[in-house]
Amino acid sequence: MRSTTLRKILPGMGTALLLAATSSAHADDPAKILKSMTDYLAGQKTMSASFDSDIEIITPELQKIQFASSGEIKMSRPDKLRVRRTGGYADVELVYDGKLISIYGNNAKSYVQADAPGTIDKMIDALQARSGTGMPGADLLLSNAFDELMATVIEGKHIGQGVVDGVECEHLAFRTPDTDWQIWIEAGAKPVPHKYVITSKTLAGAPQYTLRIKDWKTDALNADVFAFVAPAGATKVDLEGAAIAEFDELPPGTPTGAKK
Repeated sequence: MRSTTLRKILPGMGTALLLAATSSAHADDPAKILKSMTDYLAGQKTMSASFDSDIEIITPELQKIQFASSGEIKMSRPDKLRVRRTGGYADVELVYDGKLISIYGNNAKSYVQADAPGTIDKMIDALQARSGTGMPGADLLLSNAFDELMATVIEGKHIGQGVVDGVECEHLAFRTPDTDWQIWIEAGAKPVPHKYVITSKTLAGAPQYTLRIKDWKTDALNADVFAFVAPAGATKVDLEGAAIAEFDELPPGTPTGAKK
């Protein structure tokens, strides 16, 4: 009798405990947690980190294919940035010194340059507007990241805690009319993002973009880090040239009609 009673009671207790834990997690304000992250990042003079990214495409035959790459980011606010991305199809680097933006494609052995005086924010906007090129997690680097991230959000939830690369994080989920996105933010005094996932809701198959960020550092960076020196033998091309194409996370052989 006692054994039978325990078998009936224990599953119910587990469910009650799970619901209690979930309710507690949901009680935290996701916008407040996100704001602590964006304020922390915006308040850092210098930052560096490494990343791994995965981007999915849906072919015209409705097959889902994923492409992976890795890289590193170094920045000094308000006007210096260096990003390198290496994948199976590209090895490309962007260098911005506050006046000039340089993008070098190692595979193409070519680079492009353009005047872009101002800030990192303005440079990112100008680059995306002119070439349609995006950068991994660029919205997380902006000085007004919170406003940009929340601009079209219609719902936000604090899912609970999670562990990314061994780091305990707060797991948040947000919805917009076109996408669902999630972010895992380190718990404690250093609220940096460790994982960022964007899911498209407007395409069949719901392709995702996943970014994992690690090795966060706020140490001072030498000014030479943000000086571009063209490698020997590199050819300078127009802004629409090969180096720009290489910066896209999709390889040149992506099936025609594929959507990401």
